[in-house]
Amino acid sequence: MNQLFDVSTTSRNMISKFLSGYTLDQLNTIPEGISNNLIWNIGHIIVSQQMLVYKLSGLPMMVSDDLVEKYRKGTKPEHIATQAEVDEIKSLLFETISQTKVDYDNKIFKNYMEYTTSTGDHVLKNAEDAMAFSNFHEGLHIGIMMNVRKFI
Repeated sequence: MNQLFDVSTTSRNMISKFLSGYTLDQLNTIPEGISNNLIWNIGHIIVSQQMLVYKLSGLPMMVSDDLVEKYRKGTKPEHIATQAEVDEIKSLLFETISQTKVDYDNKIFKNYMEYTTSTGDHVLKNAEDAMAFSNFHEGLHIGIMMNVRKFI
């Protein structure tokens, strides 16, 4: 399990560089021909991890309902993220992973509502499956973000 958390931390370190390396305007820019922006991808990564690991385990999430509505699967950037929202996302970036590790070590993930991912070929049966899939999902979105940054 430590490997899963190491991968999560590496992923979040890469994502953090986008938050520190781009202005608020750049984070909100949706390049022509692309359906989202950098900040949406980052918010989506955080919300997805929380929903996959915590919500499907029947546990409270660390993200607000407002962030879930803006960044969950099936959404797209329909607002300009404020600096306050970016700051909130920045603080959640590492807090969510460190809290997940604490909660995992404390064995709070006891129940899980089985979930078939949107790829259709992955069935998540427990929180560990969700953590592994979340790492894969984050990698996909980091790739998208690397493409977006070429155009801003």
